[in-house]
Amino acid sequence: MNEAEREAIDLASTSETMAPRTVHPAAGVMGRVIDRLGYVFAAGIVVGAIILLVEVFLRYVFNSPTIWAHETTIFLTGMSFIFGGLYCTARDTHIRVVLIYDQLGPAARRVADVIIFLVSAVASGFFAYAAYQMASRAVFSPSGGFRLETTGSAWSPPTPALIKSFIFIVMVLLAIQFVILAVNTIRRTTR
Repeated sequence: MNEAEREAIDLASTSETMAPRTVHPAAGVMGRVIDRLGYVFAAGIVVGAIILLVEVFLRYVFNSPTIWAHETTIFLTGMSFIFGGLYCTARDTHIRVVLIYDQLGPAARRVADVIIFLVSAVASGFFAYAAYQMASRAVFSPSGGFRLETTGSAWSPPTPALIKSFIFIVMVLLAIQFVILAVNTIRRTTR
């Protein structure tokens, strides 16, 4: 067996192969919707980069900086990064330590997958609860009235309240996605 064949076998035996990733087969309809929404958030990063380029041009060419560019860019990229966790879960491209996982057979891997998905769903649920506490303080005043937390800058947009609310929504969706992954993995195993 030559070196190239040994390397091909080594790559094939690991969970991290060179094949392009798509939506996880057990992610269901929700995973496909999340995958499609990824383009919207990717566009947010591009729009943020364009805004920064315009800001640099305005600041250094016309000596007329804006008050909104920096906060808008942080908001757009922050939303994209928050969504990224949900996106990676639906596509099964999240970071994992595979030292033990790669040593398991196919049946044991499915059992490990279900356990991992269920533990991750519970953890996501706890994070969703914490995010709810954070978001409710950012959206409602202590007296219970509706008021969005702002940045406190000269422009003072309500982006902190929007980001905190989005974290809560994503954590709820992440918990649901993990449950869907666990249920569909169990269904595939029992067939």
